[in-house]
Amino acid sequence: MHVAMLVYPNMTQLDLTGPFEVFSRFPEIRIDLVWKDETPVLASGLAITPTATFDRCPPTDILFVPGGPGQLALMDDGEVLAFLKRQAADALYVTSVCTGSLLLAAAGLLGGYRATCHWLSLSQLEIFGATPVSERVVIDRNRITGGGVTAGIDFGLRLAAELFGEGRAKLVQLQMEYDPAPPFPGGSPSTAEPELVAQVRTFVADFQKRREVAARLAAAKLEPQ
Repeated sequence: MHVAMLVYPNMTQLDLTGPFEVFSRFPEIRIDLVWKDETPVLASGLAITPTATFDRCPPTDILFVPGGPGQLALMDDGEVLAFLKRQAADALYVTSVCTGSLLLAAAGLLGGYRATCHWLSLSQLEIFGATPVSERVVIDRNRITGGGVTAGIDFGLRLAAELFGEGRAKLVQLQMEYDPAPPFPGGSPSTAEPELVAQVRTFVADFQKRREVAARLAAAKLEPQ
């Protein structure tokens, strides 16, 4: 089984490496990290080396897209969007974590689907005709999307259960000692103090405005002319 994981500059590395760690524990899965060329990309300061280019990536069983600040620059990148459309056409599953779902949406792959995203950008899925769902992992037919950053591990395990059964997914969860116990409460806007939520929103407000503009421009290109 082949998994094509998009990598790109300025993505959030844990969006990628969380699911990667899960997938790597199943011998049936072969993973390609795919980008335009094989030059290492920087993700949260970590250099990640692609193993395949768009032109050399075979048709995939599972297409995966991470999120992160670099997502914004790809919303109107024709080469990236064409790759996603091409690979999604025959994939068993089309998937993402965090704002990777906005890239899937920009490629026209989430219209009419329930999906999730990082909480700061969740509402932007509506721009593309998707139904935003505030959950860690959302499965709608063959679209599987994960929430922000740390939800990538949950996503990977849920997809593993879909592919290989709950029993094997639980074994991998135990091998990874995935038993979250955050040092502080409030890791989501529904549990955090309102003051903290407001601080985060203020801190990223300018960037989020740019992200929304990019989403609206990308969605406009999908509308029938």
